[in-house]
Amino acid sequence: MNVLVTGANGQLGKCLQEVAKLETSWNWMFTGSADLDITNAEKVQQFFENNAVDIVVNCAAYTAVDKAETDIENAYAVNAEAVKFLAENCKKHNALLIHISTDFVFDGENENAYLPTDITNPIGVYGASKLKGEQYVQELLKKYFIIRTSWVYSEFGNNFMKTMLRLSESRNELNVVADQIGCPTYAMDLAVGIVAVIKSKSENFGVYHFSNQGKISWFNFASEIFKLAGKEMKVNPIPASDYPTPAKRPSFSLLNAESFQNEFKMQIPAWKKSLANCLKKYQNA
Repeated sequence: MNVLVTGANGQLGKCLQEVAKLETSWNWMFTGSADLDITNAEKVQQFFENNAVDIVVNCAAYTAVDKAETDIENAYAVNAEAVKFLAENCKKHNALLIHISTDFVFDGENENAYLPTDITNPIGVYGASKLKGEQYVQELLKKYFIIRTSWVYSEFGNNFMKTMLRLSESRNELNVVADQIGCPTYAMDLAVGIVAVIKSKSENFGVYHFSNQGKISWFNFASEIFKLAGKEMKVNPIPASDYPTPAKRPSFSLLNAESFQNEFKMQIPAWKKSLANCLKKYQNA
């Protein structure tokens, strides 16, 4: 089985590279933008013609949420048009597409954790571009899994956990937003989840949600990072209105992952447990 992973140099891509070491019976093809420019329709077509592809895991994304507000063309090129090119070629070559999306497709007005069937209503360019990518997949394909996730972090790349640890080297007090609610996702858990999707051979195609289990704010997340890392840091909870950003963010983006756990027979870990695992790996490295 030939598995193409796009966005291989991002957090999730690097975690998949780690998980792939345990799945040696599959032929993994890990590509970054230098190996395969998925925003170029011709190059995507050529890749599929030159390589037998059974499954595509699309981890590539434009994730600069604030920059996207002015860099609209590039955000849509990566998050929407490139996804269309992948979907078109998956259809032509009868390949399964596993596409990673985001909690930002929602407006944050829910009171309960978002179900995959809940109505989408993005409030920024990043979320809108990711939703457009989802729509292309659903219009073009029958064989697909869209996996929405939230607050992704890992020992790789740039993320909230590593930013907090970096700030702790030079500061002893921080203000962190306390009225945006959701749950973080350890990218290594998501990578394990993607492998579970592939192994399941499920044909219950559609949209699923994946995040670690729990319900917290960024303030809670930061506080636990410092606690587990043994850092002396005073964390002050502040409202999002005290920390204005170019892009609006959903105030509530908790994802209900029950359907994922049931379909793919995976118990997703609680967020504190996964954070502890990630910190241990990061500190050991």
